[in-house]
Amino acid sequence: MNPQPTDNPASPPEDHSEAAHSNHLSLEGLHGSVAVPPSRAGFWKQMAAFFGPAVLVSVAYIDPGNWSTDLAGGAQFKYALLWVVGLASLMAIFLQTIAARVGVATGRDLAQCCYDWYPKWTRVPNWLMAEVAIIACDLAEVLGSAVALNLLFHIPIFWAVIITGADVLLLLALQRFGMRTIEAIVLLLVLTIAVCYYLEIFVLPQTQPSFLEMGKAMIAPHLGSAAMIYVAIGIIGATVMPHVLYLHPALVQSRKFQKDDESIRKAIRYNAIDVSANLSVAFLINAGILVLAALVFYGKSSVTVAGGQVVHLNDSTDWIRAAYLTLAPLLGTMAASWLFAIALLASGQSSTIVGTLAGQVVMEGFMRWRIQPWLRRLITRALAIIPTIIFIGIRGANNVNDLIVLSQVILALQLPFAMFPLLQFASSRKRMGQWRIGWFLLIAGWGSALLITGFDLYGLPDAFKQAWQVVTGQ
Repeated sequence: MNPQPTDNPASPPEDHSEAAHSNHLSLEGLHGSVAVPPSRAGFWKQMAAFFGPAVLVSVAYIDPGNWSTDLAGGAQFKYALLWVVGLASLMAIFLQTIAARVGVATGRDLAQCCYDWYPKWTRVPNWLMAEVAIIACDLAEVLGSAVALNLLFHIPIFWAVIITGADVLLLLALQRFGMRTIEAIVLLLVLTIAVCYYLEIFVLPQTQPSFLEMGKAMIAPHLGSAAMIYVAIGIIGATVMPHVLYLHPALVQSRKFQKDDESIRKAIRYNAIDVSANLSVAFLINAGILVLAALVFYGKSSVTVAGGQVVHLNDSTDWIRAAYLTLAPLLGTMAASWLFAIALLASGQSSTIVGTLAGQVVMEGFMRWRIQPWLRRLITRALAIIPTIIFIGIRGANNVNDLIVLSQVILALQLPFAMFPLLQFASSRKRMGQWRIGWFLLIAGWGSALLITGFDLYGLPDAFKQAWQVVTGQ
């Protein structure tokens, strides 16, 4: 779908000036809204100014799709797949660092790069694929928030989905206060998830992880069975989300830095630190989810909950709902289930906020449509909620895994159309000039993209089979 642009190293780099793209700014209203102090202000003040875009990006790596695969990995194989979580997080750091670099160096987001540097006939197909991927990802996230509301307050799933639609109003309200406020709210949600898992793993007396065993699992990777390979594919496949590759180059442009070489060099460096720090936190949260599942589920085939209900644990278990129902009896305190549900709600809400911003970037970047922000966000949110409501009306919502399976199939199909153009532009001297990626990121980025694509393709036949069963209800 994305033909190869001409890459002539002898050509001068593209014009990076603000004026060249003033008519089509990424996230207009937030673009250049965060002031960056001069170099004499020192490292920490400058770092504080650049810190934030990767906070929003990190929530894509702790969304309900990741929860399902992490819970399954820990429950079935204890700590054996911790190294997969670490590898997936490392690849995400490489790709998001490259995405931020493209945004800083070119003054464009990824959708704008495709618009400017690929033939016109590719714009509509690429836009439609990106929108479908965002909607697919949002399906699971909306349902994740709805399930959390259902578990916490016993609100029927249908109405809980409707309530989650109000987050578009929240985002509109937050934007009035600027990018820093949005970043602060999302950071608070991420910290809520982190604190909940910290309490469940390290404070509750029934959970005592073995750091020695976890360390051995990290440094001695292996895949001992076909079932383990399948879950590993799910963990990696749920890692890099195409919509954040589109969004991240736009988010870094919310910082108002100078366009001289030294300022661009510093912006690239500070954004790389931002990515490494925030995605490391995302790794710790994903590892925490897997460890919690290993501590309470591993070696068990069923759990009896309040009222005598028996929850069977097997390959087809809806791990998100099972975790909520079983944490209280297994850990001896209702606080465990409440903490889990609160973290799930924070995950779903933060992910849907980021998905809405990504929808704006993709629509404007590929199509150059100029519509009112409230209408644009309403359309983006409706495109996710309406299919969810239809699905729930037809099939019910007893199994979150149904929509997660569908979303992962669509994301796996779309991901190469985001990763490979990103890497192609980042590797091009014509597009990036002196800021093109060096040999380390070149190898790490392309290697990560090829490995993720290979895992996705390997697991796609089984995923298609499961998706078909979801669609047909068989």
